[in-house]
Amino acid sequence: MCGIVGYIGKRDITPVLLNGLKKLEYRGYDSAGIAVLTENKISVVKTKGRLTALEEKLKNENLNGSVGIGHTRWATHGEPNDVNSHPHISNNGKIAVVHNGIIENYLKLKEFLTGKGYQFMSDTDTEVIAHLIEYNYKGDILKAVINTMNDVEGAYALGVVCIDYPDRFIAARKDSPLIVGIGKDENFIASDIPAILEYTRDVYILEDKEIACISADGVEIYNLLGDKVSKEIFHVDWDVTSAEKGGYEHFMMKEICEEPSVIKATISPRIQDNRIVFEKLNISDEMIRNCEKINIVACG
Repeated sequence: MCGIVGYIGKRDITPVLLNGLKKLEYRGYDSAGIAVLTENKISVVKTKGRLTALEEKLKNENLNGSVGIGHTRWATHGEPNDVNSHPHISNNGKIAVVHNGIIENYLKLKEFLTGKGYQFMSDTDTEVIAHLIEYNYKGDILKAVINTMNDVEGAYALGVVCIDYPDRFIAARKDSPLIVGIGKDENFIASDIPAILEYTRDVYILEDKEIACISADGVEIYNLLGDKVSKEIFHVDWDVTSAEKGGYEHFMMKEICEEPSVIKATISPRIQDNRIVFEKLNISDEMIRNCEKINIVACG
């Protein structure tokens, strides 16, 4: 799985979704698609291949709407093709889902849903989520997503739109990154910050097992018990250029060439009186002297 974007607001929605997906191309992908709520229906356009192929398809579409989600996929369940591409739609056509991660119990859930009469079009684990949300939906999309999150096992970041809620959409995560971008009379979701930096620098960073209900004028965040969660807004103070390739052929070369400046920027604020001070690490000088190696683990 790869990139997720979502938007609600007054902008022309297709360019916003495409632009966000382009900012996530560095993750790699084999297919792409978007879903937009248009005139009481969900319009889905998706395709195998690059974003340029999706753009070509969209030239023949007129997707006028204020809320939508998008996805770039790197196949995990099911081969790369148009059908397996995201977004996926529920059987009743009311719910669309994009998903990063792997649902470990999807075969068990698929068997259960098939027994309830649900029909599957793709080979993906994500389609299980779309149908399961429909199964759990009793008029409250937030509760349906919460109940679905309690049913699934594995890692996920989700973007969900529902025809009955044209003024909002849902985002949720567990073990897969997802942020909510805060704008003026508009809001966003993305699986990584560069996708939304052009529009806002204020974000909520969703924690595991948190669900966001997102409208154009506000964001409410809940836990799996349905209780509201209070979160602080994180302000992104680095620029778009530093998040992108900056003229290098690829990100690996950019990261290699930037190592000296990054190390300098990391150490410089901690130099005091010709000494490097790590006052917030609570590590003694003796522990540092006895350190034989450093393991660096990172994502992003």
